[in-house]
Amino acid sequence: MDLGLNGKQAIVTGGSKGIGGAVARALAAEGCAVHLVARSKDVLATTASEIARESGAQVTYSALDLSDSKSIEALMAATSLPDILVNNAGAIPAGDILSIDEARWREAWDLKVFGYINLCRAYYGAMRSRGSGVIINVTGLAADRFDAGYVAGTTGNAGLNAFSRAVGGRSLNDGIRVLAVSPGAVATERIETLMRTRAQNEFGDSDRWQSYLGNLPAGRAAKTEEVADVVTFLASDRAAFVSGTVINVDGGHGGNLGIIS
Repeated sequence: MDLGLNGKQAIVTGGSKGIGGAVARALAAEGCAVHLVARSKDVLATTASEIARESGAQVTYSALDLSDSKSIEALMAATSLPDILVNNAGAIPAGDILSIDEARWREAWDLKVFGYINLCRAYYGAMRSRGSGVIINVTGLAADRFDAGYVAGTTGNAGLNAFSRAVGGRSLNDGIRVLAVSPGAVATERIETLMRTRAQNEFGDSDRWQSYLGNLPAGRAAKTEEVADVVTFLASDRAAFVSGTVINVDGGHGGNLGIIS
């Protein structure tokens, strides 16, 4: 299936590894020019080089901390207006209401929650002036499976899903599609860290984290490529009438696992 993405320009935040890296690879394989954004310049440079070599696509990058709104100004100044914006940057820590203090909560939300919202606000206006664009927010299934042990993440992801539904509910009037992709557990370094934290809190032994995998559909986490393929399809004109919705990629609603993204 030709997705019609050849020649499109995309920005992928959190694009140096994990889901973001997989999304960048998938878009580049379809012929998109991809601009990666993350904090680590060295990791970005390596990932950009690998993707360019694999796909032959143009791959550039900016090492920026998107929790600082000034970084968004720098990003917009350094790049042309993209056809596709994929918000994926963010790492909200595990913990309950007593273990996540205000400073950690605000730090996490400044990147994932307000970072997404601020990027949407910045690019939506420019896309509206042009009359086209796609914004996809990668959230997480904790938005639906409320988890007291991941309270900052479950609340933040729920808010981003609501934000995506609200903005995307009428964005087609401006020629723009806004939606969210909400993965369940995905096989990344981050999910292992979250599971280890939970295992330490519940069992006093972080090495028991793999016991949670048995609660997942098919006894495994999703591959990053499985999430990236959904994002890539939704970014294309093949999904031209999809907006203001949340697509779960969870193998059947994440089993009994609470911490997932």
